Amino acid sequence: MECIVFNLPFWRTLGASTDTNAVHNTLGAGLKRTDDGMLTVTDPTAAYLELTADGTSPYLRIDTSSGETIEKAHEQAEKESKANGDKRVVKPLSSINVRVDVTSTVTAGETSANDTTSGSSDAANATDSGTDESAAGSQSSPTTTTIVTTGRAQSLTPGIERSHYIKAPGKGTVRVWIQETRGSIVPISDARANVRVPFAVSGVRIAAMALLLFMLALWRPGSRLWRIPFDPDSPRQRLAFAGIMAVPVIAIGASIAWQLANAMPLAFHIAGGYTYDFDQYGHVADSLIAGRPWLDLQVPDRLAATADPYDVPTRLKLLADGVSPIYWDYVYYQGHWYSYFGVLPAVLLFAPYRILTGRTLPTAAAEQFLVLLFIIFFSMLVLRVIHRVMPRTSLAAASLTVASALLGSQAGYLIYRTNFYQVPFAASLALTSLGLWFWVGADTSHRPVLSIDRWQAGNARPLSLPRLAFGALCIAANFGCRPTFTLAALLAFPLFWPQIRAMAADLKDRRVVWWQALRAPVAVIVPAVAVVVPLMMWNKVRFGSPFNFGNAYQFSVSDMTRYVTPLRDMPVTIWYYLCLPLRFTQHFPWLALSPAPMPVWGYYEVMVGALFTATPLMALALVLPFLRRLEMHGMRPWLMSCLMLAGALIVFDSYVGGLGWRYSADFGYLTALASIPGLLWLVNGREPSKSLAGANDAASGDGIAHVTPWRWLMRWTVVLLVLFTLAVAVLSCFVLARDDALIANNPGVWHQIQSWFTLL
Repeated sequence: MECIVFNLPFWRTLGASTDTNAVHNTLGAGLKRTDDGMLTVTDPTAAYLELTADGTSPYLRIDTSSGETIEKAHEQAEKESKANGDKRVVKPLSSINVRVDVTSTVTAGETSANDTTSGSSDAANATDSGTDESAAGSQSSPTTTTIVTTGRAQSLTPGIERSHYIKAPGKGTVRVWIQETRGSIVPISDARANVRVPFAVSGVRIAAMALLLFMLALWRPGSRLWRIPFDPDSPRQRLAFAGIMAVPVIAIGASIAWQLANAMPLAFHIAGGYTYDFDQYGHVADSLIAGRPWLDLQVPDRLAATADPYDVPTRLKLLADGVSPIYWDYVYYQGHWYSYFGVLPAVLLFAPYRILTGRTLPTAAAEQFLVLLFIIFFSMLVLRVIHRVMPRTSLAAASLTVASALLGSQAGYLIYRTNFYQVPFAASLALTSLGLWFWVGADTSHRPVLSIDRWQAGNARPLSLPRLAFGALCIAANFGCRPTFTLAALLAFPLFWPQIRAMAADLKDRRVVWWQALRAPVAVIVPAVAVVVPLMMWNKVRFGSPFNFGNAYQFSVSDMTRYVTPLRDMPVTIWYYLCLPLRFTQHFPWLALSPAPMPVWGYYEVMVGALFTATPLMALALVLPFLRRLEMHGMRPWLMSCLMLAGALIVFDSYVGGLGWRYSADFGYLTALASIPGLLWLVNGREPSKSLAGANDAASGDGIAHVTPWRWLMRWTVVLLVLFTLAVAVLSCFVLARDDALIANNPGVWHQIQSWFTLL
């Protein structure tokens, strides 16, 4: 694959002439060459470079300016912008959109490379003036055909040489159209036809193919993993889990180290616009260290004197008049700037880092660290739930379920987007996963460290008091991150209902003294109160109410003090959260943002797909109510509660926040938990306690020898759906026009991956 398929352009161009007809291309009237060799677009309708091709190579190469020249132009533009009050200044483009058209004139009897190309013809006109060749030796007038082959638009970047090669099959006049707006500075010098594409080996591409084959080998129905029982108490399996978790630890850890070494302040301003400062948590940490609730950010006098600063036209008038800084998505309240995001990440991460190093902790590093914790804790939680639901299952089924659950919980989105908006989500997901892991494991038969660590009511199974307490502490801490996650505390009731009912019976019949019976509730309530009360006081000091986080006072797209989500939008928004279809395209990255029109204007963040379309195995959560005959060992009420809580949060987010990709993290993890029984039932059968393959499928105990064709098909289906979901998560990072689009933030990486496929 690497040497032949991905290097097919090299083999196809071995016979290229490499001839060029001029040092510089002919420029269209819409381009002007600058003193440093770049091009300026003066008229997009005539912005092209013209050259000729002899047909010996179906590719051309676009030469760009040197990195030193581009960097110098950027520095000059920055100086000019600062000298003119942050006025917008045109800089050389980092991504350049081009299209190549080839015009060929073919005479009858000639063979043209265009005859076999797949481009679209804009014009194909032929003039016939010949006569029938009815006699030997008769001559006919030559017949000519002009063919214009229109290429497709694609982009390139100066730093990635492979992206400079573009398909241009044919012989004749070649026009390279620069598809950029008027005034754009394009770091292109010339284009060259008749080129040879160099042979290139990509280690990343080889690793990606090897990883795909490795996953297929591990998860295929004939794999040995289907014959090994999942045993969380096995030292070897625990060691294997640690080894698997070492992969994200190393990968994300390397990214964190890079962020710590290279991150810069994320604040910028353009004259006449808002000031964008993405170091919100760093400013909160500075305020905590200084002992004040507000942020030490400048408040313009005219803004402070404004009667209604939340009115959008009023703010726009201030911006037009040059009033600055007015911070985007910060809270402005009674003459001070605040952050409406939960304070706990600032307390636990940003403030200690500032005290120890004297520097601001990069937001991306903090977010990635929290996502790493979530990946570890949520994997532990899913494995614990799997063992409770189906004690007899295989390593293959368990690992597939964990992979599906991580993807369904929006881990891919959180790994990609690392700004401050994702910090509270990542923190709450990590805390909630750890808290639920403690709670699901509180019903344990393991020997306690101290006898007083155990609490039992009636004939119900004993509970570990430390696990109850730590679980409550983690879940209550969500009040200082993403408060919607505190609703996970409701899951304690179905999980511990046998113990709650037994405790009530003991108290009613006076079989136990009240202080002994209430040890478990106290173990839950005291840690929760200890963490929630200070957070409530923090809100009261800032905004006068323990439950006011200040989000109504943020400067955003509308006046948030008056904004209410239109009720007509809610059914549509709920549908989009669940079933917004994927939108496929013909070219890399083969995915595009999916339109989500609303009946009435309302806030929404464009998405690639929805919970059930981008992660289709999550739809198995809807099967849970119908799996009444499936033995779940007492976990069915708890999992049903996860599903109902997920539904409630979808409705809540639709009303309060509108449609937002990141809001899917509020309910994605709950849906993933509710999907576990359905996925295990699909690959194992109805009664896996008798064999790994299920009583419906196998008479033997090895779990694979006599698996029915239906179960075999279902296992392949699950494997392929997990790989499909993983592909969607990866490709969605490359989608154009999404928030934090990779082609804008890191055009080198985007074009490097694009170049793997565009030349084939």
